Amino acid sequence: MIKKRRIDWFLFAIAASLALFGSVMVYSASAIIALKETGGESQFTYFYKQFGFTLAGLLIMFLTSKIDYRWYQNKTIVYGLLAATAVLLLAVFGFPPINGARRWIRFPMFSFQPSEIAKIALPIFFAYFLTKNQDLVGDLKETVLPCAMVLGFFGSLIIFEPDLGTTMVLCAAFIAMYFAAGAKILHLAAVGLGLLFIGTCALIFAPWRVERLMAFADPYKHADDAGYQVVQSLYAIGSGGVIGEGFAKGQQKLFYLPYPHSDFIFAVVGEELGLVGTLAVVLAFGLLLWRGTRAALLAPDRFSMLLGIGIVTGIIAQALFNISVVISILPAKGIPLPFISYGGSSIIVTLFAVGILLNISQYAGSAVLKVDLRNDEFVMSPRRRKRGQIGLK
Repeated sequence: MIKKRRIDWFLFAIAASLALFGSVMVYSASAIIALKETGGESQFTYFYKQFGFTLAGLLIMFLTSKIDYRWYQNKTIVYGLLAATAVLLLAVFGFPPINGARRWIRFPMFSFQPSEIAKIALPIFFAYFLTKNQDLVGDLKETVLPCAMVLGFFGSLIIFEPDLGTTMVLCAAFIAMYFAAGAKILHLAAVGLGLLFIGTCALIFAPWRVERLMAFADPYKHADDAGYQVVQSLYAIGSGGVIGEGFAKGQQKLFYLPYPHSDFIFAVVGEELGLVGTLAVVLAFGLLLWRGTRAALLAPDRFSMLLGIGIVTGIIAQALFNISVVISILPAKGIPLPFISYGGSSIIVTLFAVGILLNISQYAGSAVLKVDLRNDEFVMSPRRRKRGQIGLK
């Protein structure tokens, strides 16, 4: 029997701190916008919503940490969640676009993004499928192609919203999980080249993405059109210096920087809290990566190990993509900063994912997972079989 340990309160504290910090920064970034939209009645509109989402997310994270992770290994749950996500992703095309994108299912009282649910549904499916077919991981037809087809189907739906950033996050999670499952280097290379080809096609056949790519190459040359967001973001970060202008004292959010409370909130952090603030955020994500990876690698079985790696990779990859766009390391794409950007779907799903990771962490150390570097497989060490641990062949 697997022994259950204490919850990883350090991991819990990191996620909670990032989420609460995000609520505070959303207030700072959105106060003026809220005043304009409400006719001067309230500057707390976005803050109240985000704080409410954060409290709900923290509660969900705590409750999810109490649900045995093996519940997600149930075939009905896996395929039911996958089917529901597919239906929701198709349903978004029946709703009117917002800023040229169909990413939301909107109702009078609330709205949500099905693509956020995909960040949970696909890692659960990949963990289930790669565990079920662990003896066939090296088989291209039996393992790689089915996973690639599922990833391609969901990725295509999300790309057509359009949302290339989320698709990239899902691809990063799959590659990390497939590698951890013991994939052959040749297969990984084939998957990587295939994804690169699809990404190139997504750029070439979308004129606005080509414009963003040109603006990325020389943002100041395109400062009045495609490079406007990035240039204003760089102005904000440059203005912050080492210690920043001070909380709520930033200037670029005053209708210069587009979406300051959403995709470009990291620029507001840089302007108001300076290099110290941005490094603190990066450090927090680094600590999250450490604790999450630790929980995954010390997980008691293959399914929980793969699921943990998928969740951690998804969160960290999304954070890296967002930060890289803000500081002009990558071309602009609409993707929020986990925990910090405004958005109910993002914060609730992300905290739900951390809740799963917290449950896995309670069993960390019950088994030791290691990889046979010669044969790319997980095997039971003869000296540890009596204790139920896994080691090198």
